[in-house]
Amino acid sequence: MASLAILVMHSSRWDNDNCYVDYTIEGVISKESSSYKELYNVIAMQLGVDTNVIKLKIEYKVKESKMSMLIHNDMGVRGPYNGTFVAASTMVRAAWSWFFVQLREAYGERSNMCEVSDRNESIIKAVIKVYKNVPHYAYMWYFWCNVEKKFRKASKELSPVFYTMAKTWSKVEFDRLMDIVEKVDVGVKEYLELAGYDNWSRCHAETHRGWAMTSNIAESINAALVSARELPIFNFLEEVRLMFGRWNHDNKHEAACTFTTLIGKFQKILIENEAMSTRMGNKTFSCEKFRYEEIPCEHAWAVLKRKSLVADGYCSDLYKPKTVLKIYKIPIYPLSDVAEWVIPEYIMYDEVRSPNFKRPPGRPKNKPRSKTKRELLGLKGKHTCSTCGVAGHNSR
Repeated sequence: MASLAILVMHSSRWDNDNCYVDYTIEGVISKESSSYKELYNVIAMQLGVDTNVIKLKIEYKVKESKMSMLIHNDMGVRGPYNGTFVAASTMVRAAWSWFFVQLREAYGERSNMCEVSDRNESIIKAVIKVYKNVPHYAYMWYFWCNVEKKFRKASKELSPVFYTMAKTWSKVEFDRLMDIVEKVDVGVKEYLELAGYDNWSRCHAETHRGWAMTSNIAESINAALVSARELPIFNFLEEVRLMFGRWNHDNKHEAACTFTTLIGKFQKILIENEAMSTRMGNKTFSCEKFRYEEIPCEHAWAVLKRKSLVADGYCSDLYKPKTVLKIYKIPIYPLSDVAEWVIPEYIMYDEVRSPNFKRPPGRPKNKPRSKTKRELLGLKGKHTCSTCGVAGHNSR
């Protein structure tokens, strides 16, 4: 099995320019097929670090001129989504600047574009530097956490009211909910006014916040690869390729076999809104849902029926099957055979001896004891006498 020689720079500090200085260099030998846990344990043992007390943060550089990339193992994300996109929840200013530069090159700067996140200083400065004309808004979950810390008594009662108020498209509905907040605790209303409605409310925002590009799909991929991350690097990449190929095939097949106006749940929303339009008693139109979500609401449906118009032309193309087919148009090719790989000679004939490894005491972490057959079947054992084998008493 081939080995890799790794130079580890440690025991240093970050200067004001976000450079790693005054470090110590030490060599570490690891197997080429090592998983993240094995690499983590080898580095910790070489540096004499107790991982129960200190948590290592590992980065790697391919070339000196390239930016360092964070190696992480927190793929099983649980709990509230914290706005992380690249690799870690606490990224330095240079990393955020690099991320937004890459986003600008790939996506560009478009009209009605905004950035929504927590009030992290590094994120705000990076956005101002890269996207000078793009406004910054507060992520409603983080904003409400600040309200809960300041108003603990009223926060539990007002939590559902706040989220409804933040997501509504109608200013009339917003004002009605704000009156409820004022009756419960006027201090919460004053705090929300001081923060600015346009910073957290969709209907008061200057830009269109109906469409959002989030990293939720990245978190879903991480959760799907929890078991695969224990594999060696090459096997792990092959598992990732197979998973993406399976997803692309299934989603493309579903889109190709969809013959309705819209896809999936959006077709159900369209039908439900059509049914609601027949039960409308009033003739007002103030919900603003159609303008933001670009799918006919019950009020828009009433107008379409009155004018004998077809709803297809008033739905966004993003909801239609033809758009989904374009997403999964890119093919995924299988990995070639190992015999066909082109490997440089300095890697092929490089012999590096493995380090003297001593297995630490105790059961390995994250590897629980294997269950017995009785435990898997849900059978509970009976207490019997060790002498006669009869239940109901013991040998005493």
